[in-house]
Amino acid sequence: MAAPEGKHMLGIVRVGERGQIVIPKKARDLFNIKPGDSMMILGEENGQFPGLAMIKNDIYMDIVEKLLGGSGMTETGKEFMEDLRDAQKNGEAEE
Repeated sequence: MAAPEGKHMLGIVRVGERGQIVIPKKARDLFNIKPGDSMMILGEENGQFPGLAMIKNDIYMDIVEKLLGGSGMTETGKEFMEDLRDAQKNGEAEE
C-alpha cells in the first residue's frame, strides 16, 4: 500500500547517550536541511498520538508571526517574537 501523496516514512533513528539523533539523509535531502540549520522541536504530550515533530526554525517563525498578526501584532505578540528570536540567537532553544 502506497503512502498518500506528500506523506513519507523517512527512517528509524536511535537516540544516542546525549539525546542526539541523526536525521536520515532522505529526510535532509527532501526538506533541504543543511548543517547549521536551526530546527524547532514541537511536542504533543497528550492526545491520540503523543510525540515530537520538527520544523525549520525560519519557517516556524514565519508561521508564528502570521498567526500573531504580522504588522498589526499586539505588544504582547511583539515581545513574544523578540523573546523567540533572542532565544534562537543565544542558542537557548537548541538544548
